[in-house]
Amino acid sequence: MPDQNVITLDLNFLGVPGAIASYIIPHNTGVVLIECGPGSTLPALQTGLQQNGYTVQDITDVFLTHIHLDHAGAAGWLAQEGARIHVHPVGAPHMLNPEKLLASAARIYGAQMETLWGEFLPVPEEKMFTLEDEEVVEVNGLRLQAIDTPGHADHHLAYLYEDLCFSGDIGGVRLADTRHLRLPMPPPEFHPIKWQTSLKRLQKLNITRIAPTHYGIFSDAGWHLKQLSYLLEETQVWIKATMASDPPVEEINAKLSVWLSHRAAEDGVPEDQIQAYEYANPTWMSGYGIQRYWRKFYNAEQVK
Repeated sequence: MPDQNVITLDLNFLGVPGAIASYIIPHNTGVVLIECGPGSTLPALQTGLQQNGYTVQDITDVFLTHIHLDHAGAAGWLAQEGARIHVHPVGAPHMLNPEKLLASAARIYGAQMETLWGEFLPVPEEKMFTLEDEEVVEVNGLRLQAIDTPGHADHHLAYLYEDLCFSGDIGGVRLADTRHLRLPMPPPEFHPIKWQTSLKRLQKLNITRIAPTHYGIFSDAGWHLKQLSYLLEETQVWIKATMASDPPVEEINAKLSVWLSHRAAEDGVPEDQIQAYEYANPTWMSGYGIQRYWRKFYNAEQVK
């Protein structure tokens, strides 16, 4: 029987429930943590652990799907508390020395860096463990397998645990109690063709449950992955039509907002939940990601 003892912790990002999750899996000597969230949500992480009878010191291992700040920002602090950090080999150097990562983020977020993400500490080298594609890690009887899944980011891993896939952002954004999916498409590595390949790979695996970081565990993984694949196809059509004139990013964002609003209305998403989707996946970030993809990758791929 698949293990059902996976606990969702709400990190209450910016005071908004249901936007960013961490997941804990208990074992004989502590817990494994899937995603740690940003430094700004460490108090919520600690509260969630305490509510389930654990402390930070019980975290033996942290598995990061990728190194974006909303997924990995607290990893250095947790490593200093004793946790082992598992990450894609391409992302590992930035966890060891986050200066370039933080400088890049600061150009985007400016004065909001501290409020949004809090402190981002480097991971000590002895606490860093990189995972290759299909590599299996066993922690006191728990077995997790890393699956290389580019498309949202080139340093992205999904993790398989029993029949459950911790999908990070490659599984899209789907907030609790909805069947409304969105694609997080930030710069610099959003690539819909790679993303589609990653989804096709996941669809061939024995997955019945899926747990995107944004947000929650869903028992309809087959529907979820198939619908996300359709959404990617629709998005590629939208990108081709919208970007033909290479509009400024402000125009991309305006048109994207309208398109996403229409889709949300069709899916019956209540107005108050729209704001939660924006906290989990800001539309303006996707506008920049689409523009970069179009200018850097799309035209070059058409020449091939």
